[in-house]
Amino acid sequence: MNDSPVHIPIDGVIDLHTFAPKDASSVVDEYLNCCYQKGILEVKIVHGKGKGILRRTVESVLKRHPLVLSFKQDPGPSSWGATIVFLRGQGPPPTP
Repeated sequence: MNDSPVHIPIDGVIDLHTFAPKDASSVVDEYLNCCYQKGILEVKIVHGKGKGILRRTVESVLKRHPLVLSFKQDPGPSSWGATIVFLRGQGPPPTP
């Protein structure tokens, strides 16, 4: 099995179908951190509909992630197959 790092674009949309379910929590956590660092404050996480297991995993991560302001089901065509996440705004840089 190939254990090389996977490089994904940090553009505010991640599809978890390309990752093993066991890796979903760490992938979501790291992706949110990267989006925040790039100033992307609205993120779409595609987890699929299925039985809802992956959606619940994602929601569990989002509920405890310090950068997450709120999240909701995608109001667009993917509906409950994706979650929209709103990250806390980046405040002004600290003064020296």
